[in-house]
Amino acid sequence: MSLRRINPAELSPPTGFSHAVRATGRTLVMLAGQTALDASGEVVGDDLPAQFRRALGNLLTALRAAGGTPADLARVTVYATDVGDYRAHAAELGRIWRESAGRDYPAMAVIGAVRLWDEQALVEIDGIAVLP
Repeated sequence: MSLRRINPAELSPPTGFSHAVRATGRTLVMLAGQTALDASGEVVGDDLPAQFRRALGNLLTALRAAGGTPADLARVTVYATDVGDYRAHAAELGRIWRESAGRDYPAMAVIGAVRLWDEQALVEIDGIAVLP
């Protein structure tokens, strides 16, 4: 299995994502959207960084349970209820990502959402991983 991150010089330099990821492998893992739910089903975290940390942790827990690692992530989509708040915390969210998932960035998108399934949720993260 291999994931080749592609960042053409003709595009703006990526920060915290890859422009494209070429994946070859044997198993695709589709990761459901994860919010900052704890094991009892309650949203935890009073601000975006705290909820982002928990949502990413939940995504990585599901990925590990499926036999993958953060380096296997080929695509991630982040849904944020306030994109301005997301941009304002971008440096901190980047640190949280690197601490939790490393520097092998998947192809990513951040999409503004009016609200998420759980009304208290500020962020949701889903993804696709490719395993050997």
